[in-house]
Amino acid sequence: MIEKDKKEDATEKSVEFQKSLKLLKSGEVIGLPTETVYGLAGDITRPEAIEKIFRTKERPYFDPLIVHIADLAEAHNIVAKWPDLAQRLAAKFWPGPLTIVLPKRADINPMITSGLETVGLRMPRHELTRKLIRQLGHAVAAPSANKFGRTSPSTAEHVRTEFGDDLFVLDGGPCEVGLESTVIGFSADFKEIEIYRPGAITLEMLTEIAPTRTQASSASPGHLKHHYMPKVPLVVVKHLEDFGIGLYESIRQRLGLKVLYPTWMRLPPEPTLAARLLYSNMRIAAEKNPRANLIIIAYDTTSRTDGLWAAVTDRLTRAATLIS
Repeated sequence: MIEKDKKEDATEKSVEFQKSLKLLKSGEVIGLPTETVYGLAGDITRPEAIEKIFRTKERPYFDPLIVHIADLAEAHNIVAKWPDLAQRLAAKFWPGPLTIVLPKRADINPMITSGLETVGLRMPRHELTRKLIRQLGHAVAAPSANKFGRTSPSTAEHVRTEFGDDLFVLDGGPCEVGLESTVIGFSADFKEIEIYRPGAITLEMLTEIAPTRTQASSASPGHLKHHYMPKVPLVVVKHLEDFGIGLYESIRQRLGLKVLYPTWMRLPPEPTLAARLLYSNMRIAAEKNPRANLIIIAYDTTSRTDGLWAAVTDRLTRAATLIS
C-alpha cells in the first residue's frame, strides 16, 4: 500500500499533471482520463472553457455536458435538489460510471445544460482525475474527447489521433470500462429511476435500489439515433453467413459504393471485455486497411439486451450505418 501511495504522489507531482492543472486554471480544455472514456474537460466556472469544449468537439449546443466532481460535497454546489434516492445511488455506485441527472442550481452556466433546468453529475472512478479536480478547486465539464458523433476514445492515443497536437492529453492509461457512463434521471416524485443511456451500471443493478425503467430523454448526451460512428460505414449482420452476394449488392447500392472493400470486426464473447474493446476495435477496423470502405460485424442486436450487453448493443446500434 505504501508503494502504491508513493506512485500516486509521484504521478500527481508529474510535469504532465501540473501542466493539466495549469491549463484548466487558465480556461483551456484538455483530454482527461476516466474509467469510462477519455473526456474533453474544462473548468465549469470558466465560460470560455465551456464554449471551447463545444467548438473543439464541433458539438451542437442542444447536447448537454456532464459535470464531473471529486467528492460528494461538490454535488450540493451544482444541484438544487438532492433526493434520498440520489444519495442511495451515490453511496452504492460513486465513484463510478453512473451519471445522475437532477435539477440544477440557478448559477450553473446554461451552456453546460443546453438551456435545460437539469444537470448530469458524475464522480469518476479514475483517481488521477479526481485528484486533478480537487486541486483545481472546481468541477469540470467533460464530454467524450472526440469529434461529435464519432467513436469515443478509450486511450490517450485515440484523443491525440482525433485532435493532434492542438490538445494536451493527460495520459491515465487505457479506460477500464470503455463505454460512456450510464445516465439516469427520476420520476417526478423521485421514487423511481429512469435510464436515459445504458452503461456499466445496468438496469438489473439499479433495480436492486429502486423500481427502474428505460426512458429516452434530451437531458442525456448520446441520445441521437446515429452516434459513436467510425470513419467508414459500419454494417451489423446477425450471422457471418448472412453476408452473401445478395446482401453484398444491397449494401453496395444503399451506400452508393461502386465496390465494397469490407474489413471484419469481432468482439469477445464476454460482455465486460466486449465493452472495454468496442471502441478500440472499431478504430482498428476502420484504420488497419487503408482500402477498406466498410466494416462488418456479426452481432445479434435483438438477443443481447440484458446486463452490460444492453450498453454494447446500444452503442453498436447507434454507430451502425446499416443493420441487416
